[in-house]
Amino acid sequence: MQLEYSVSLLSNALATRAAHIPSMCQTPLIHTYEVGWMRGYQKKNNESTNPNAVNEGGTQTVRIRLPKKWNKEQFALAELMMGANHIRVQCKDGITRMGRIKGTMKKRTWIREGDTLIVTPWSFQDAKCDIIYRYLKPQTDWLKRNRYV
Repeated sequence: MQLEYSVSLLSNALATRAAHIPSMCQTPLIHTYEVGWMRGYQKKNNESTNPNAVNEGGTQTVRIRLPKKWNKEQFALAELMMGANHIRVQCKDGITRMGRIKGTMKKRTWIREGDTLIVTPWSFQDAKCDIIYRYLKPQTDWLKRNRYV
């Protein structure tokens, strides 16, 4: 009896609430909450990637981040460690800039002289830039083979 009473109260409350919402908004809201609202947090079994995947030519599949031209990113080469998270870098456009390691990379990624980097020049000081990404040795070899660097 108690369960039937609470169910009827709930259905009455939903009916009165639905009367105030336009009819075209009712279906998408219900559909959105019913179907996979946590879809991004679940591992999809059919989309698992193979880390040892091989191309048709027998070479290993490589995924490498490239500079985004629309974001004014470019390749650079680390020349000299200056200390205090600053590095002198030689950019692809021919300008030597003072690179600053961003906070997201500061303790996670160690940069050495001779490393290939992605940098973003500052818009208000052309002699300085932010270091966005560091390439590993196999990635640098791939970039050289495919004539990006």
